[in-house]
Amino acid sequence: MRISIFFFAIFSFLWFSCQNDGNKSEAAGGPVSDMVHNPVSAEFPSDTSQMARLTFEVPEYDFGTVNEGDIVEYNFKFTNTGKVPLTIFKARSSCGCTIPEWPEDPIPPGGAGEIKAKFNTEGKMQNQSKTITVTANTYPNETKVKLSGFVNPTKD
Repeated sequence: MRISIFFFAIFSFLWFSCQNDGNKSEAAGGPVSDMVHNPVSAEFPSDTSQMARLTFEVPEYDFGTVNEGDIVEYNFKFTNTGKVPLTIFKARSSCGCTIPEWPEDPIPPGGAGEIKAKFNTEGKMQNQSKTITVTANTYPNETKVKLSGFVNPTKD
C-alpha cells in the first residue's frame, strides 16, 4: 500500500510540474520574453557613435631581440576618441609572464592614458607574442594590443 501511495505522489508531482500554468502573456510576448528577445543588447548597441573609443597609437609593439631573463616594458599610449568618458574595467594578458597596468580613473573624451606592460622573459625562448586584452565601456568592449619579439636563450 505504501508503495502505491509513493508512486501516486511521484506521478502527481511530475504531471503537475510539467503543465503550463496557462499564462499565455508571459509565454508569448509578455515581460519575460521582451527581455529575452530584446534586439538591443550589450553585445550590439543601437548607437555606437555615443560610446567611448579606445584608440592606441601603436597596437602592436615589436621589442626586437632580448636575452632570456630580461624584463621588457612598454607603455601602450591611447586616446579616448569617443564622446563619453572611457572607463577601463580590466586588462588581462595571455600569459602570467606579462603584467598589464591600466588607469583606474575615467579618461575624458579627447583625454589620453597608457596601458603599461611588463613581460618577464625568464623561461621564454625564441619567438614570443603576448596579447593584452583591455575590457572597457567601448564597442566592442574588448580591444587587444600585442608585444612580440625574439628571446635569445641563456647559454648553459
